[in-house]
Amino acid sequence: MVSTRKATMLLRGMVACVAVACAPLTTEREVAVGRGAAQQVEREMGLVRDPELVAYVRALGSRLAALSPRKDLDYDFNVVDMPEANAFALPGGHIYVSRGLLAIANSEDELANVIGHEIGHVAGRHHAQQQARQQRVGALSVLGTLAAAALGGAEAAQSVGQLGQLAGAGFLAAHSRDQERAADEIGQALAANGGWNPSGMAEFLATLGRATKQVLGQERSPSFLDTHPATPERVESAWARARTLARARANPIARDRVAFLGKLDGLLVGDDPAGGLFDGKVFRQPVLDFRITFPPGWSTENSPSTVAAVGPDLASLIQLGLAGAGNDPRMAAQEALAKQGTPVLEHGAVSIGALRAYQVRMSQPSQQGNVGALFTWIAHGGQVYRVECVANEIRWVRLAPLCAGTTQSFRPLDASDRQKIRAHVLRIATARSGETLVTLGARTDNVWSPERTAVANGMATWSALPADRLLKIAVAVPYRAGADER
Repeated sequence: MVSTRKATMLLRGMVACVAVACAPLTTEREVAVGRGAAQQVEREMGLVRDPELVAYVRALGSRLAALSPRKDLDYDFNVVDMPEANAFALPGGHIYVSRGLLAIANSEDELANVIGHEIGHVAGRHHAQQQARQQRVGALSVLGTLAAAALGGAEAAQSVGQLGQLAGAGFLAAHSRDQERAADEIGQALAANGGWNPSGMAEFLATLGRATKQVLGQERSPSFLDTHPATPERVESAWARARTLARARANPIARDRVAFLGKLDGLLVGDDPAGGLFDGKVFRQPVLDFRITFPPGWSTENSPSTVAAVGPDLASLIQLGLAGAGNDPRMAAQEALAKQGTPVLEHGAVSIGALRAYQVRMSQPSQQGNVGALFTWIAHGGQVYRVECVANEIRWVRLAPLCAGTTQSFRPLDASDRQKIRAHVLRIATARSGETLVTLGARTDNVWSPERTAVANGMATWSALPADRLLKIAVAVPYRAGADER
């Protein structure tokens, strides 16, 4: 759950295209659709604000866009605040690369080819030609109907609408093979005409393929490969095509590898602490100053508006959301209850540690039997939070103590909590003669494993490190709420 200042972690892997009609779009309509989608990306995913990094990506993108075969659009380039490696294009020429993608790029050539590929999708009008498909995101997608049945009426839309958005997020473009080939061809040609090595596309896809294999068998968020599948045939085609393209004479924007890596130094990698972080089942939110502990064995999810957990039965939900500004939990509860007609079984003031709170127990009939819910409004820091516990009543006996434990765990952060909140940032390390990735990692406090470090640097794990080689690593640093972030 993030502050109103910055929304992160929603729509993981969203939109290589938004869902638009399959009928051809006029340019005016495409620009309008793209403008609205771009506003949604900024609002719900967040953008990286580091001026030097964004200026670099925009300079690179602008050079490529000037060579695009499609001249009727004003292209726009941004870095999306997304830890996964991804890139996507919206109608109207809005192009995004994620900070996760930048973290595994190893040259300006690679980045130019990726951005060129996205320009290729826009130039080829692929947004209007393909039918977007909707993909589930996260464990919470199965619970929208259950929670809505428990809440009912207008309150349902308000309190579980965010879950519905989460479940409906992840509109990943079902690009055809022909569209992918066309975008590759355009992207590599643009890169070559702009003075970059067109083999950068094949090199990047090879690195990304390795990164994907690292997390197979684990829960994996969508990445560039979901929307742009890197088949062996496609990678080989990229290599072969690169050999046929003449590279224009043009100076790179980052003059060499040292300068390119310098652009990435200090980049946030992994989850952004500003959006809150899970440490096991303990969730800490440094901006809003609270922590809460969810039941062991439950699947957890963090979105811009809620932090929640789903029981192993996939039929029990505990979630925390922000009800609104104020210091009176009773008034917040009464205002919420007035908006819907769900029967109230019991209600009353309670204390959550030293915090004022108000609890309401409800029951709502549904086709699957009565659904029970216990809501607790808690006043803290000028805001009122709402903990919601929802389950079919046949499971309520089992859920009740877990709900009580989670609700009672809500409290402000203390000094020990804040010390445990760390941000991971990318740094550039210089190898010493005779070092391996293992020994370099130990010396530099690298939080990445040797395997992940190898992938991020486009090298083999067992490779001997030549002296003075520059390598990307990640280090943990204390998080300071309100500090400027890349």
